[in-house]
Amino acid sequence: MGELAVPADALWGAQTQRAIENFKISGQPMPRTFIRALALIKAAAARANAELGLLSTRKAVAIETAAQAIAAGEHDSAFPVDVFQTGSGTSSNMNANEVIATLAARAGTPVHANDDVNLGQSSNDAIPSALQVAAALAARERLLPALDGLRVAIATRAAELETTVKTGRTHLMDAMPLTLGQEFATWASQLKAARERLNETLVRVQALPLGGTAIGTGINAHPQFAQFVCKALAELTHVPFLPADNLFVGIAAKDECVELSGQLKALACALMKIANDLRWMNSGPLAGLGEVELPALQPGSSIMPGKVNPVIPEAVAMVAAQMIGNDVAITVAGQSGNFQLNVMLPLIARNLIESIELPSNALPALATCIAGLRVRTDRLQQALAKNPILVTALNPVIGYELGAKIAKAAYASGRPIIDVAREMTTLSQAELQALLDPLALTRGGIRAGVGGGG
Repeated sequence: MGELAVPADALWGAQTQRAIENFKISGQPMPRTFIRALALIKAAAARANAELGLLSTRKAVAIETAAQAIAAGEHDSAFPVDVFQTGSGTSSNMNANEVIATLAARAGTPVHANDDVNLGQSSNDAIPSALQVAAALAARERLLPALDGLRVAIATRAAELETTVKTGRTHLMDAMPLTLGQEFATWASQLKAARERLNETLVRVQALPLGGTAIGTGINAHPQFAQFVCKALAELTHVPFLPADNLFVGIAAKDECVELSGQLKALACALMKIANDLRWMNSGPLAGLGEVELPALQPGSSIMPGKVNPVIPEAVAMVAAQMIGNDVAITVAGQSGNFQLNVMLPLIARNLIESIELPSNALPALATCIAGLRVRTDRLQQALAKNPILVTALNPVIGYELGAKIAKAAYASGRPIIDVAREMTTLSQAELQALLDPLALTRGGIRAGVGGGG
């Protein structure tokens, strides 16, 4: 392809330079999390090839040392290739190979980018494996702990508020009462289920197509390379990576990544619900629901003095929206496996990593927000006392039709339901108080021990 000028101080070589010049598209390099994963694969491959007798100990140590430095973030500026590049990620693979070879040579051990650093590999198995490793490490090291932290914060508040009763809402309209503890526990249960789903999917994400080389046949790789490199990678990361049962699948398709993105989308839906529930509950403070007061973090308006907005739930809602959008692109990219190779690997890597890292950053802020919110029990009690839907508890005693008349009368007059029911039924005050006890109503079932009707 002719001569090419490479900056004298660059760690990369000609193939990387061509990619820099060819793909001036987004200005976004591959995520640092992905570069770390790719470097760890190069380190593991060198160790495996040495154990298999295919690479001298000296070269293997030089490659692994250089790769570990890259993984540690010491040479991030040496990876400028755009996300929107060749669909196989070959440019990023050669970027890593060239930088590692240069670092090794500068340290006194000449190695060849293709023959040594890339030994037993192809871009077609190294890149899909790198995006799987990146996703698994980011999820296990950052997302799952952040998810646990948020769930614990919510569960703690749920326990504190297990007897704090409020008006429930369906269709955004008044419904039967529940406790704030029950409402918060619903969120915690959603997050627990999301974590379980993520854990199940990560097992499949950790099955790598390394050793499949160009199309899955394993051409130019030692028959035991897949086993040895996954063992080395597990030693380096403390995550149980294993060879995929079918090496063709992880090269031709990225179904496990589409599945992981789907689980992240489900998490995004839970986060969107939590964020929006908090925004509604915090609305006001005078003209809205005003059920809770979120911590005041910053002024909410450049023109309205004293205004404070629910900024953390809003940020989390935007994170959730981005995760859902990323999933759409990953789904399209996952379909782009033509014959023996998926050709949208860099896009999958970029979006999947972002969908893991964004909530990893946002969830601790949401946990702090929930831990610091104040419950406005006066507002809860005011709404609860005038909630005509409490008449539902009288249905087994007075019937639906009379209950509807009582509810309409209470709505029209703005009076507490117990007062209207006392006038329109033969039930005593004591019976009505037992039937309409808000806390008792949060426990479901039929109120026993009362009679009468009318």
